[in-house]
Amino acid sequence: MKNKVKAAAAGKEIAGRVIVGVDEAGRGPVLGPLVMVALAVKEENIKKLEWMGVKDSKLLSSSVREELFEQIRAVVEDFRVEMIEPDAIDLSLTESNLNWLEAETSARMVSELDPDKIIIDCPSPNIPAYKSYFSKRLSEAVVKKAELVVEHKADLNYIVVGAASVIAKVIRDRAVNHLISEIGIDFGSGYMSDPKTQEFLEKYHDKFPHLFRKKWQSYKNAEVKKMQKSLGEF
Repeated sequence: MKNKVKAAAAGKEIAGRVIVGVDEAGRGPVLGPLVMVALAVKEENIKKLEWMGVKDSKLLSSSVREELFEQIRAVVEDFRVEMIEPDAIDLSLTESNLNWLEAETSARMVSELDPDKIIIDCPSPNIPAYKSYFSKRLSEAVVKKAELVVEHKADLNYIVVGAASVIAKVIRDRAVNHLISEIGIDFGSGYMSDPKTQEFLEKYHDKFPHLFRKKWQSYKNAEVKKMQKSLGEF
């Protein structure tokens, strides 16, 4: 009888565990914010995310992501969102690098969520170094308590990280659409693979400098090209 009670208690403890997944949207574009999200989900509710059809945001259409946004919010226990603007990204590249900025931001968000397990989509090619840097910035209580998983492609392999990627992508897309509405020019996605972004960068990088990540090589190239045109007029 005692063994049965112990087993039931252990099952209850495991079922109540809080799993936190962390992911971002907007790491690579030349303009617009980087959005980072940490989602806390009880382990027994992860199946609900599966039933909803949650997966890595890159595998979903924008309309499906929007539909999932509110559904995911209804399932999670808690969450944290940080929107990092271009000037902060530029500063991070002056003083450190983008990987460490993500690690510091993630650790701060995760520490506020009191997880039992943390799953991070690692942006660095050096997983051990990133894991070490991240761990040192967690609160002492979380370090003692939580299991830590740091992997490449965690948004594909862990549904809670996929859910974080969906939330991050929807928030970033909304932020980009707000900027487009605000300035009255459709600059596209902000990625250099987008012809609208390429054209906007060439024509307006000096008119809307606050939108751009000035440390990006594509922005520097646009500045050089503009300078060459100006000198050519003499």
